[in-house]
Amino acid sequence: MPHTSPRTSVPSRRSLLAALGGAAALGALAGCGVPAAHVRPGDRAAADESATDRKLTWANWPLYIDTADDDPNRRPTLAGFEKRTGISVDYVEEINDNDEFFGKISPALMNHQPTGRDLVVISDWMCARYVRLGWVQEMDRADQPNVARNLDPLLRSPAFDPGRRFTVPWQSGITGIAYDRRRLGREIRRVKDLWASDLKGRVTLLSGLDEAFALLMQGNGVDVTRWTADDFHRMCDQVERAVHHGQIRRFTGNDYTKDLVTGDVLACQAYSGDVIQLQADNPDIHFVVPEEGAELWSDSLMIPDRARHKASAERLIDYYYAPETAARLAAWVNYVCPVPAAREVLAAAEDKDTAALADNPLIFPDSTMRDRLAVARDITSEERGEFAKRWNGIVGL
Repeated sequence: MPHTSPRTSVPSRRSLLAALGGAAALGALAGCGVPAAHVRPGDRAAADESATDRKLTWANWPLYIDTADDDPNRRPTLAGFEKRTGISVDYVEEINDNDEFFGKISPALMNHQPTGRDLVVISDWMCARYVRLGWVQEMDRADQPNVARNLDPLLRSPAFDPGRRFTVPWQSGITGIAYDRRRLGREIRRVKDLWASDLKGRVTLLSGLDEAFALLMQGNGVDVTRWTADDFHRMCDQVERAVHHGQIRRFTGNDYTKDLVTGDVLACQAYSGDVIQLQADNPDIHFVVPEEGAELWSDSLMIPDRARHKASAERLIDYYYAPETAARLAAWVNYVCPVPAAREVLAAAEDKDTAALADNPLIFPDSTMRDRLAVARDITSEERGEFAKRWNGIVGL
């Protein structure tokens, strides 16, 4: 069904924290009379009221959960959790931009105060900042058997959170290449195909550093799980040359889909979930995981410091990792499902359109595609200032 993903809800915005390096910028504030940003493990927890106060508050992106066809304010899977557990969920669609939300709740977190939220969904590259700052609580996997059993092995141990102690993927996606096969008249198979002469001025790249860098490095044969500064600058040199020669039409936020639909652009860096939506109207639009590989990313659930309903939040997370619940969510959201076991549930659906989703490799990647996917090492706070300055200078931010 048509809907807008969190990646397409608003254009990307670059904030001061992004430009200065987020966590690094906060750390610098300590010298200006502001308390040090890092929170020690002993200061992260608050008295858990889950047993006596049967509620929790969950902050998420707009339109990132299933809704009823006859009532967009009713969320069937969430209603099922409330009925099963007796826990009332205040579901707030307040996250429109990672940096913006970071700035919204950081004053409370750096001052060891509750944020008023028991659960948040943030992109993994930003989750890395929260984890390093000690702003999220470690989850009790003993109370999350579904997560322990069903989380996709590809997502189990990102560099910033080995073993996923502090984060659990909500939904995942792939950053690859989208192109119009009919208008272009040929296939695209590799990242380097973006630099072909017949695409001059008809290519767009993502403007956000964290969104763009991994795929472009993979095109140079880099293992993005362990990339280096030299790899980064080599990629920037390549992009600078492409800009100088007029190969790149422009750098985009999430509005690249408009150029692809109109034909102003023939190939672009793109997110898998967006292309599923575009294909419903134009089957000539293809999404490719290049031969060199593509980035597998996640938007993940976290429990902020001082949350008052930690046990209830952990229970909610585990509920969404039951294959039946994950399947219902995947059928609506259409991103990469972090619960591979949900595929069998969808395949058994009586509705043919729903059952067909089980065979969509952009929701359940097949073995060939999985071999090409990698979770990129994130940019550290020490690296961010230098790298953001270089990239933003190329992009024009």
